[in-house]
Amino acid sequence: MHKVTVPVAKEGIPFIGMSTLATIVFALLYMKAAAMTCLILSGFVLYFFRDPERIIPTGVDLITSPADGKVIEVGKAQEPFFSMGTSTRISIFMNVFNCHVNRAPIEGRVLDIKYKEGRFLAANKRRAMAENERAAMLLEDEKARRVTVVQVAGLVARRIVCLAEPGDRLRRGQRYGMIRFGSRLDVYVPPDAAIFVEKGQRVMAGQSVLGRMESV
Repeated sequence: MHKVTVPVAKEGIPFIGMSTLATIVFALLYMKAAAMTCLILSGFVLYFFRDPERIIPTGVDLITSPADGKVIEVGKAQEPFFSMGTSTRISIFMNVFNCHVNRAPIEGRVLDIKYKEGRFLAANKRRAMAENERAAMLLEDEKARRVTVVQVAGLVARRIVCLAEPGDRLRRGQRYGMIRFGSRLDVYVPPDAAIFVEKGQRVMAGQSVLGRMESV
């Protein structure tokens, strides 16, 4: 028999518990309008913190999406956190209806993580990359190729969760964090990597292939 798992991110359990408790309390007090409001809120919170299993591609040198959402930018840019120089940046915007669990885009070792406080501008705006609160993770694969993944807070998202630590080894598609309630992720890959996505495309964390590393 297959093991039964609850497809909900553990970070959401307190929120789900509080909204459910409020629903029960208002129902017991016969406050129908308040109970119905909390019931709807509980449903939304449960939906937001969903954590479905994904089929992780197994091809060599693949770069998979770290987030569900819409690709809002693909182009050359200077990687601003770990002095990687010119890279290809792929920006993915997550609205409040996307699954917000973040996954490692490549298999590799976590070399460093940097957190920077900032503002909470709308995450789909260009200024958000430079001014919003963010957490950057530097990954290095077995061939010494490096990828930076940046979690960027948004207008509604005020909490970045990064569970990875320097020295950890992550599998491609492995869960490593989330951002609560709408945000974006920026992925910086080597400039010679082949890119398979374009602006406007929808992607799924751990499952959609963003590109492929140049063979070494």
